[in-house]
Amino acid sequence: MRREPHENVATVLVEPRMLRDLELDLMTHDLWVWPVATAPVHVDGPRAAFQLRRRMVEARRGAWDVAAEWVPVWVTFGASWRTGDEPLPWAAHAALWDCLAAHGDHVRYRKWLGGVPRLQVREERRSADS
Repeated sequence: MRREPHENVATVLVEPRMLRDLELDLMTHDLWVWPVATAPVHVDGPRAAFQLRRRMVEARRGAWDVAAEWVPVWVTFGASWRTGDEPLPWAAHAALWDCLAAHGDHVRYRKWLGGVPRLQVREERRSADS
């Protein structure tokens, strides 16, 4: 049985006031931020975000209590990291963990990747004139 197509993601809790800075920094490395609450793979995104944040905070038994109101996001890898259906190169993992580490006290994450249904960016339709 073959696994359904999925997106490799790092799940990260981000201090709300630092979300934009983190997103801009990650974009320079072709890493993309998807807030779980607005991700197109959930019927009830805000509820999914609440549940995910709660599980992550509670799993750390007090160590991450500061992140109880932070924004859960998924970080995905852009096209420059992909080679067809090949696994992500270790350089992609290293770039992700290095970028997140640079944001230190403003993020909480575990160094592992999960899988979620494909996150698709809707492409603009080209006008007939172009």
